[in-house]
Amino acid sequence: MRRGEQVDNERSYPITPDGRWQPAPRHAPFVIATIVIAVVMVWFTGMGQNALAANLMFVDPRPFSWEVFSSLAGRLEALSASLASGQVWRLITPDFLHFSWTHIIFNSVMLWFLGSQIEWIDGRARLAVLFLVASLLSNGLQYLVSGPLFGGLSGVVYGILGYCWMSQRRRPRFQFPPALVTFALVWMVIGFTPLPEMLGLGRMANEAHLGGFVAGLLVAALSPLRGKRWR
Repeated sequence: MRRGEQVDNERSYPITPDGRWQPAPRHAPFVIATIVIAVVMVWFTGMGQNALAANLMFVDPRPFSWEVFSSLAGRLEALSASLASGQVWRLITPDFLHFSWTHIIFNSVMLWFLGSQIEWIDGRARLAVLFLVASLLSNGLQYLVSGPLFGGLSGVVYGILGYCWMSQRRRPRFQFPPALVTFALVWMVIGFTPLPEMLGLGRMANEAHLGGFVAGLLVAALSPLRGKRWR
């Protein structure tokens, strides 16, 4: 192989010669597109503060009185009416609704670090399935518990964490420190306590985190083993 061809091959491969994961955008276009859409929506929704934000929520709260969302029966009724009117996009679009730059930056970093590995190693179709399942389960669970005022890619991020952790047990192929999953699970547990609000962090979408993580475990456990191996 000529030197120029060798350099080109090394540049097209997201693993450095010393074994580190170092992808470029061309290695994970699905992840890049997801992050770009999320950032654009942060801009257009004014951090979830304008009328456009309501169009991204799991259910548009404007046609309903707030008393409707105070009970599970009311939330189910509102969801049924929303789906009956064809607003099926709302099952996914809360993923792209963020309320602070810290929120979107953290989710984007985690999505890029782990999501890019899934897209390259296990394939774009696998990542798309994981994204869809994690979105549906995390958004649906969060809505049923708290109503429509939530958003973010955190449920998907937890789904990716769950997928990588379970997949790693079946066949090691991803690069991430085990402490990352431990930290994420501890943080999720903390989210179910009053501590985040006491620290001024606001209420966390705990059910979305839980639903996403469970979705990731399920997709990893039920999916056939596949993917590129390390060189």
